[in-house]
Amino acid sequence: MPKPPQATLLVIDDNPSVAAALEVLFSLHDYRTLRAESPEAGLALLAREPVDLVIQDMNFTGDTTSGEEGEALFRAIRASHPDLPVILLTAWTHLEAAVDLVKAGAADYLAKPWDDRKLLASVGNLIELGQANRALAECARRDQRQRSQLEKGFDLRGLVWADPAMERVLCLATQVARADVPVLVTGPNGSGKEKIAEILQANSSVKDGPFVTLNCGALPSELVEAELFGAEAGAYTGAGKAREGKFEAADGGTLFLDEIGNLPLEGQVKLLRVLETGRFSRLGSNREKQVKVRVVSATNADLPAMIREGRFREDLYYRLNLIEIRIPPLAERPRDILPLARHFLAPGKTLSEGAVHALQRHAWPGHVRELKNTIQRACLLSAGSEIQAGDLGLAVQPSPSGPEPEIDRASVERALANAGGVVAQAAAELGLSRQALYRRMERLGIARP
Repeated sequence: MPKPPQATLLVIDDNPSVAAALEVLFSLHDYRTLRAESPEAGLALLAREPVDLVIQDMNFTGDTTSGEEGEALFRAIRASHPDLPVILLTAWTHLEAAVDLVKAGAADYLAKPWDDRKLLASVGNLIELGQANRALAECARRDQRQRSQLEKGFDLRGLVWADPAMERVLCLATQVARADVPVLVTGPNGSGKEKIAEILQANSSVKDGPFVTLNCGALPSELVEAELFGAEAGAYTGAGKAREGKFEAADGGTLFLDEIGNLPLEGQVKLLRVLETGRFSRLGSNREKQVKVRVVSATNADLPAMIREGRFREDLYYRLNLIEIRIPPLAERPRDILPLARHFLAPGKTLSEGAVHALQRHAWPGHVRELKNTIQRACLLSAGSEIQAGDLGLAVQPSPSGPEPEIDRASVERALANAGGVVAQAAAELGLSRQALYRRMERLGIARP
């Protein structure tokens, strides 16, 4: 397991014996310690040295009772390093001012003489929390860089997203968009499959061509051929004049075949042929036509299962599925819920705190389509400008309860390794609290990092 980097502590205290005692204490626990005997020296060290935590006195040589110098030092540190944890050391009888500084952002305060165990516990927790926060901040910066690259480099058709799971979908879609290959988009109904098809078209080599859609699930079997390939006048009852099919309409562009799993077997045979040759004949005609069409199909069905049951052709499946893009259910991309909800809000409407909580706890079996309908309905029914939880009409979700999830030793060790030994970060990866992970490590005999 990789060992986390050695943390650096800065002790700012005008009493050399105090600073020396702290340096010895911290060196025994593998902390690097820097020392400064005045606020000015401490601030100068901070300006040139990376520091993970500051321990500062509240009274210095020029003022040994009021704590004004210590307060000024703390505020100067906070101004230049707003996220740096600061522990206050004070020998005051009255600690009200120290408490006020904690409310202003100080991480902790301890009275002199301090308790070594309490001080070390506070330092360890703050260092661990700081490492976890820095790791999360770096992830956020990396996500933002990736998002900026996607938004600047590609036409995303106004897609709203914030979740890494959806970002992975977009990365794959934009990566394959210019390739002249069939793409199968899978995912539940209402998850946004047509939007991904639009993004594929908008970033393809045929982006200036037509984008034609056909819902295969809405076609009677006797009209499949006419819809796909067109028909001559009189080719079937009701065909009073010649009509163009979807393949002709999409020539030089993209044809999006939604609900491809509902296409009848006879239609599958004819679709396979045109995908292989690019040639077809209108219904009622012997004259072949040649088209150049990029086919994107979508389904919420389990096509491999349908193949085993004889309801979908295996050769067509592999022809359509050169690249598969799976859109996860909305429940698997929870960070998308609130941005999408706010996107669907009517002008002048906002979400109350209770509504936000209800949206985040709902399971969203109907995915993005359900969320859109829920918000639009709430906008119509809410009495004021702020939508309340009751306006959403969502079923109340029970609070999670029960025992901690079972996680084996290998999973814990892998999470700790991925987190560089930062327990808080490993706990977040495993879906546990830090205390729960410590208990699990103790039961499994895993030493603390």
